[in-house]
Amino acid sequence: MFKAAARRVKPASASGKVCQKRLLSIHEYQSMKLLNSYGIPTPKSVPAMSTQEAYDVAKNFGTDKLVIKAQVLAGGRGKGKFDNGFQGGVHVINSPEEAKEIAGKMLNAKLITKQTGAAGRICNAVMLAERRDPSHEYYIAVLNDRAGQTPVIVASNQGGMNIEEVAAKDPNAIITTPIDFENGLSDAEAAQLADKLGFATPDAKKQAADIFQKLYKLFKDKDATQIEINPLAETKDGAVLCMDAKFGFDDNAEFRQQDVYALRDTTQEDPAEVEAQKYNLNFIKLDGNIGCLVNGAGLAMATMDVLKLHGGDPANFLDVGGGATPETVKKAFELLLSDKGVTAIFLNIFGGIMRCDYIAEGVIKATKELQLRVPLVVRLKGNKEMEAKELIRESGLKIYAFDELDEAASKAVELGRSAPA
Repeated sequence: MFKAAARRVKPASASGKVCQKRLLSIHEYQSMKLLNSYGIPTPKSVPAMSTQEAYDVAKNFGTDKLVIKAQVLAGGRGKGKFDNGFQGGVHVINSPEEAKEIAGKMLNAKLITKQTGAAGRICNAVMLAERRDPSHEYYIAVLNDRAGQTPVIVASNQGGMNIEEVAAKDPNAIITTPIDFENGLSDAEAAQLADKLGFATPDAKKQAADIFQKLYKLFKDKDATQIEINPLAETKDGAVLCMDAKFGFDDNAEFRQQDVYALRDTTQEDPAEVEAQKYNLNFIKLDGNIGCLVNGAGLAMATMDVLKLHGGDPANFLDVGGGATPETVKKAFELLLSDKGVTAIFLNIFGGIMRCDYIAEGVIKATKELQLRVPLVVRLKGNKEMEAKELIRESGLKIYAFDELDEAASKAVELGRSAPA
């Protein structure tokens, strides 16, 4: 995505590794279907969930000129490698037999790309698409410009490559067009953009302008945060097609976008993060060793910063919010302990809406029932603080309690280092 246009706000955390997640992504074959539902042209594309289905789809496609693509929510699929040794998540095929063979090497294997990390992501589906021959490729994205407080279309006539590289090498190749939120792109604005991009014929310019307008309508109707088409191709036979698509949708709009959220594929997400969402816990896994349990996103970021300041590494971002109960606190501990790399837990609570005694009850319950084996450092301040501290004292459990954040963080780092691996 074109970062300069999006103006994404990065966290001030010293860890530099976490920001609030607010995007739902969907698979390419789902994106193609959604584009088609708005009258936006794409190459014919059909998913398959088994080798036999891949064979049948290819056999009935109407052409032997096909591409097969692994459906994994990550970029760089073409250069990726499967954990079974098969190279590449995108292949040209020329027969149903070849479709079946390659699908067999992709399905149920994990594709490892520059975006997935070493663990990779499971491939549960492939997509077969007709091959179309582009004469030129363009880049189109619809985004929210936070600085301008308006939607924009970011476009370039240098498509098919990383847009950040284009922006770095030739900033003038990037065209950013503000969009009226209510009315969208006018006919004149859409035509002007198509003209600037340099489509070859009047008919191609008209097709492109129509696509721009429809992309914004889809963006607004579905509460999207990003629509990225890379490439948008002008083909040798004069058609303008969205050849690839990447979507993001606003999690806060889930209540009114249930058809879109029904497309969510949780197999592409971290299991612990999926489990956390069931209990309204905001959880993001990191790669450190100190498990953090905090209430409030700001305090969570500050906690991670202080841990880093003392030489520690947070294992997660876990915000229990203002409505946590002893039961949800216990679930939070289960999530922390599911990470075998956690060697200490730091609980930092500022009681406002959240009652510290509820947190203390949950901590005691979790410590006893889960047979906690790693050191636990607790800092509780605010609403029902004294009652919480009394509960901890009476429990007889070995819990390191502190009043000051610096002291608590320093102890958590010390205990995390000395704990057995």
